[in-house]
Amino acid sequence: MIKALIFDFDGLVLDTETPEYLAWQAAYAEFGKILTIENWGQIVGGTAASDFHPLTHLEELTGRSLAEFGLEARVQAESMQTILAAKPRLGVIETLEAAHYLGLRLAVASSSPHPWVDGHLQRLGLKHYFETVQCREDVARTKPQPDLFLAALTRLRVNPLEALIFEDSPNGVLAAQRAGIRVVAIPNPITASLPFSSPDLRLKEMSDLTLEALLQKFA
Repeated sequence: MIKALIFDFDGLVLDTETPEYLAWQAAYAEFGKILTIENWGQIVGGTAASDFHPLTHLEELTGRSLAEFGLEARVQAESMQTILAAKPRLGVIETLEAAHYLGLRLAVASSSPHPWVDGHLQRLGLKHYFETVQCREDVARTKPQPDLFLAALTRLRVNPLEALIFEDSPNGVLAAQRAGIRVVAIPNPITASLPFSSPDLRLKEMSDLTLEALLQKFA
């Protein structure tokens, strides 16, 4: 029986990944270069290559230093403007409301830092739904390792068979599987084209199924 739901944050609750990718893609285009989904997937969970840096990659492609253009600051400002105007992804609020009504325990498990995750949850009016928020500061290893999800289980006081994870990235799905927890993949526009390692269920949006119908599938 499912007693707890664990949510990723970036790309799942709020699509913070598409705005940044599009801003960097536009920056690459200024120099006649292309930032591919495969490149960007290294950051959002495609191959766990966390050392990929878009500015460094663009400098390698152009063969020159681009420090004078202030690309990082500009991309950050442009993407943040879009992120701050965005709402939670379809079905997120309805799922949280239904979970609260059913008495399910709720957690966030994110590889991002607490100020980022907690700040956005507070701004969106979602923080109160979650019993615990586990971020990169709370564990030794982030996704695709299972540490964040195992920490969430401990905080929620449930075992792996009593939890269900919502994830948007291949690394998140892999982390869930390594933790022994069933996982629903709900890719965002960026991660949808990346290869996933057989999640228990894949949806286009969280709104595709009511929480009650979803829980029946995992009964």
